[in-house]
Amino acid sequence: MKFNFGTGIAIAIGVFMVFILQYVIRVQMDSKYDNQLVTEDYYQQEQEVDGKREREIAALKLNDKVVIKTNNRGVEITFPKDLDFQNISGKIFLYRPSNQDLDFDIPISLSSSNLLIPNTNLVDGRWDIAVEWEYNNRSYRNVERLTIK
Repeated sequence: MKFNFGTGIAIAIGVFMVFILQYVIRVQMDSKYDNQLVTEDYYQQEQEVDGKREREIAALKLNDKVVIKTNNRGVEITFPKDLDFQNISGKIFLYRPSNQDLDFDIPISLSSSNLLIPNTNLVDGRWDIAVEWEYNNRSYRNVERLTIK
């Protein structure tokens, strides 16, 4: 067999393909590499995008907005003071983009128009917070990206 330039290129391409394939297989099989999905029910959530957007627009139309901010005690969520806080219900979703295992949600249970999520429940870093709430049979959604330090 004669070894020429074309044969060398074919061998180089074959070796490169084997290298890439073994790398892909190793990453997929090894448990130390994290292959988490963003969420388990990704497709179901994609179908709900229009409803989420409508709830976000409803929240933007309020005269007094929901305020989500961090302080030295944790994340403070302040609901509009002109609404009766006893009629507010819903959930708060805390999503950690870098680690799905840290995601959690808590029900809204208010004794005043403020709600505090203590720092003890939160790891330092970026958090996406979604407040899905309802008042007088009207749904609202507020979303905020915060960095906890």
